[in-house]
Amino acid sequence: MKIGNFDLTKSTFIIAELSCNHLGIFDLAKKTIEEIAKTGANAVKLQTEAPINVTLESDHDEFMIKGGAWNGQSLYELYKKTYTPFEWHLEIKELVEKLGMIFFSTPGGLGNGEIINTVDFLENLNVPCYKISSFELVDIPLIRYVAKKGKPIIMSTGVANFEDIKLAVETCKEEDNDQIILLKCTSAYPTALEDVNLKQMKKISDDFNCLVGISDHSLFNEVAISSVAMGGCVIEKHVILDRKLGGPDSGFSMEPHEFKAMVESVRNVEKLLGRSDYKLQEIQKESRNFMRSLYVVKDIAPGEIITTENVRSVRPGFGIHPKYLDIKNSDCILGKKFANRKKKNTSLQFSDIK
Repeated sequence: MKIGNFDLTKSTFIIAELSCNHLGIFDLAKKTIEEIAKTGANAVKLQTEAPINVTLESDHDEFMIKGGAWNGQSLYELYKKTYTPFEWHLEIKELVEKLGMIFFSTPGGLGNGEIINTVDFLENLNVPCYKISSFELVDIPLIRYVAKKGKPIIMSTGVANFEDIKLAVETCKEEDNDQIILLKCTSAYPTALEDVNLKQMKKISDDFNCLVGISDHSLFNEVAISSVAMGGCVIEKHVILDRKLGGPDSGFSMEPHEFKAMVESVRNVEKLLGRSDYKLQEIQKESRNFMRSLYVVKDIAPGEIITTENVRSVRPGFGIHPKYLDIKNSDCILGKKFANRKKKNTSLQFSDIK
C-alpha cells in the first residue's frame, strides 16, 4: 500500500500530529512544521474540525469532561481551543509539501447545512489519505463517505471494542476500499506504560487482515519504537515546538529533538509487550462516553419525522448508535416518527421512536 509516493511495505510511515499545538497562532504553526521537517518525519497531520462539527454547545452534565487532562471543561469549550482554522489549511499543505513531507488530516464530520463537510473540504485539497480518530470510529456514515473516496484510511482503535472495529472495517470493504490501516491506541492523555498493550497489535492484524501501527500518547519514545517489532508500519505522535508553551495537548506531545531521536531509533525495537485481546481497560471504558451517538438538535413535537436536520451524530455517547443513521442499515431510523416531545440537545433513545 502507498500513501502518496510513500510505500508502507518498505519502511515505517511516521506521522507528526500538529493538532492544536499551534495555539491558534499561524506563525507558530509554520515554525513548528519547519522544525518537524528536520526530524525525518514522513507526514504532518492536522485535525480538520470546528467545534460545531464535533459536538453541541451545551453545559449539560453529559457534555462536561470529568477527570483527566481536560477535567471540568465542556466538550464544546475544549474543541474551541483545539480548532485549526480552515483558512490555514491550504498554506500549511503547501508548506508541508515544499518541505518534502505528506500532508493529510482527520475530518471532523460530514456537516449539515451551515456546518462544513470536512471530507469534501479535504478532498478539495487533494489529500492522499484520511485519518479517522478513535472517538469517530462509530460514526459509520462518516467512514462510509470517506471510504468512497478510494484512498487509504488510517483508523485509530483507542476506545473501540471488537464489534466497533469490525463494523468500521466492513463498512470500508462494502465500498470496495480495503486500503485500511488500524492503529493501536490508548485514549488516555498521557498514556502510562502499563496501559500501552502492544500485543494487541498482532491480534488486530490477525483478526482483520489489515496493516497495523500505533497512535501513541505516552511520554516515552520506546512505545512508538517498540511498535515496529509488533508489525507496525505507521507511527503517529503529537509534536510541539516547546512544551512550555502549554495548550491542551502539550502534556503528551514530543518536542522536535525528541521526535528526531525517536525517528532515528525507530527500528531499535523490543520492549513494552502487553496482552492480545480486545478487553477494554477501565480508563478506556470511561472514555467511551466521548464517542459519538445520536442527539436531537431541534425542539421536537410528537409525530415529527426523523431527518438528518433534527438528529445528528455527535459526541458524547449517551444516545443510540450512529449506525442507525446509515441508510444502508436495515434498521435505519430516517423517515420514522418521534414518539414523544424532545428538547434540543438531548440524547435520542429507542423509546423516543415510533
